[in-house]
Amino acid sequence: MQRADRFGRGATNGRRTTQPGVCVGCRSMFFAVLVGSVFWGGGFPTEAASRAAKPSRGKPNIVFFLIDDMGWPDLGCYGNRFNESPTIDRLAAEGVRFTDFYAATPVCSSTRSTIQSGQYSARTGITDFIPGHWRPFEKLIVPPIEHALPASIKTPGDVLKSVGYATGYFGKWHLGPEKTNGPDRRGYDVTARTLPKEFRQWRKGKPPGPKRIDLLTDQAIWFIEHNKDRPFFLTVSHYAVHIPLEATPEAVEKFKKKPKPPTGVNNPVYAAMIENLDQSIARVLKKLDELNLTNRTVIVFTSDNGGLRKIFTGVGEEVSSNEPLRDEKGTLYEGGIRVPLIVRWPGVIPPGSVCHEPTTTADLMPTFCEMAGAKLPDQPIDGLSLVPLLRNPSAKLDRKAIYFHYPHYHHSRPAGAIRVGDWKLIEFFDGAPLELYNLKDDIGEKHNLASQMPEKAAQLQRMLAQWRKEVGARMPTPNPNYDPARAHEWWNRRTKKPLDIKAMDRRYRSRAAKRKAKR
Repeated sequence: MQRADRFGRGATNGRRTTQPGVCVGCRSMFFAVLVGSVFWGGGFPTEAASRAAKPSRGKPNIVFFLIDDMGWPDLGCYGNRFNESPTIDRLAAEGVRFTDFYAATPVCSSTRSTIQSGQYSARTGITDFIPGHWRPFEKLIVPPIEHALPASIKTPGDVLKSVGYATGYFGKWHLGPEKTNGPDRRGYDVTARTLPKEFRQWRKGKPPGPKRIDLLTDQAIWFIEHNKDRPFFLTVSHYAVHIPLEATPEAVEKFKKKPKPPTGVNNPVYAAMIENLDQSIARVLKKLDELNLTNRTVIVFTSDNGGLRKIFTGVGEEVSSNEPLRDEKGTLYEGGIRVPLIVRWPGVIPPGSVCHEPTTTADLMPTFCEMAGAKLPDQPIDGLSLVPLLRNPSAKLDRKAIYFHYPHYHHSRPAGAIRVGDWKLIEFFDGAPLELYNLKDDIGEKHNLASQMPEKAAQLQRMLAQWRKEVGARMPTPNPNYDPARAHEWWNRRTKKPLDIKAMDRRYRSRAAKRKAKR
């Protein structure tokens, strides 16, 4: 008898072995989530969710949760044995969980540009976080980036508003100055800047909560209540789980006392922050239930890049681990770009499904458009709609490859990557040898096959180079001021002075120590 692994694949051939789109392990996972939700306080699926077999009529509402720096293995439904996420796990049990979904880049601004455009970041020109790191004595000069989402780009907010949706965006934007290029200027009518004074009166001065989780949740609930009688598109873009770590004292104490598994970082403050986030999502889902909106609301949950192990300077506490994936945020290894994606769409998605098709954040714009019955905007679109996969999670998309372009220094060196089927090539732009991996056999990218399969590596390298040419990707150039002895130095782009790493270390450790002392 074949057993399904924790990714939902069969033991030998990686195929689902029950009805299309429902993995062998999903039934047991669904049961585990239900049982876990009792012990973790999440409760059983609501009555509204249990009636999800009946599709809604008309345009569905869409609630999009975008998490900051959440790693692929951070959630219970993705195999984490220390963190607790019963509400998010319940969404996976009632919808579909993607195993091979990618942030199109390994950092925030550039990935967010792909979500808001449907384009790869190489095309938007935002290839790093804004304003980006700077190592002036490294081997390469990194290319300049756009410091705001180009004005010519239409966002999902623009498009869905044009077909009758109320559009709201709360939380992190990081695609240009809020006053001149914030979400309220880019198709989202209701934002923190446009909420009326009645909202503040309604909150009655409540604190924002750790990482502003409570504030963002209240903003989302306010928006839903005031738009319940029309289709709405709501983005809740959390500042969690980005550093500095913050969580409620009760949750921190809970995870300090919880026995730790033998492997993994198992940071109690990080786990507490995930629990706070999970509870906030439960509040939003409860409001949808109360307003009888659950059956006609799509929930989409993902992260803007892979998880962080340590801040880029290497100082401070260890935050998380992306094992079994290699490396972390700021790299093109799987730990930097493979992220969770969970979608619940009652009456459309077979509950408890798992999808293994490689997909990317550039696919979200066309997905939102198809969900809403809207035409794609008149601009280049690199992504594909995921709706066919939501209807049949065992389906395939009609494309040859997924591409990555990160020509910057961060936790790694400037590089590009391509995934074709199970194959992945990483090309570092400083002349280092190519790296070729078969992700089906080597999800941890431990065995570089480039020297054993030079023809395959060369083929993928040609495809990657041709794609860069087609999208006009900006490339790094040789640095005439290259100094190996100073190549490690980080400078501030705004002040044009070196970062004081020791002072940053002291500030970071002091802040962590004070935070822990208060708890």
